[in-house]
Amino acid sequence: MTTPVVGVLALQGDVREHLVALAAADAVARPVRRPEELAEVDGLVIPGGESTTMSKLANLFGVMEPLRARVRDGLPIYGTCAGLIMLADKILDPRSGQETIGGIDMIVRRNAFGRQNESFEAAVDVRGVEGDPVEGVFIRAPWVESVGAEVEVLAEHEGHIVAVRRGDALATSFHPELTGDHRIHALFVDMVRAKDAPGSL
Repeated sequence: MTTPVVGVLALQGDVREHLVALAAADAVARPVRRPEELAEVDGLVIPGGESTTMSKLANLFGVMEPLRARVRDGLPIYGTCAGLIMLADKILDPRSGQETIGGIDMIVRRNAFGRQNESFEAAVDVRGVEGDPVEGVFIRAPWVESVGAEVEVLAEHEGHIVAVRRGDALATSFHPELTGDHRIHALFVDMVRAKDAPGSL
């Protein structure tokens, strides 16, 4: 059994919580800010935060194009909240200058569940996660308006899509890293491990 090296894009957002969750899921967790750090990981998490700021910083640090290239080449990637927006091929209501990495054929709506003061927690049944429902923390959360034919819907909340997977790309509207429940991170680490990436320890 290999131990994959999984990075967390550490430009903005709740990086530390993802590093802790990945380590608990038996991965070697590393922050990633630059292309040379991206080249050393077997999988990558795009954390929650502010998607417009994240896209601008990704360009500033020179990591946006390398990220797109690695995702096109099949890098396992997981986005939460703002990370889900970053993995969308299309945003319904983008801010000026906002870019995405892409990789999942979906259309997303930013802040769909409301503003910061409308944040909430809810139990979410996630396909592929055994046991009790996952406690989803929704903070200015997006939802997925629609998906392409190759995208699997893993979870919905109140009729809205909140978790999807397309091949080696996984995304959730909510923040599992804030709950102490590491099952979704374990699912992602298993996805990375299944690639049997050459960089694994």
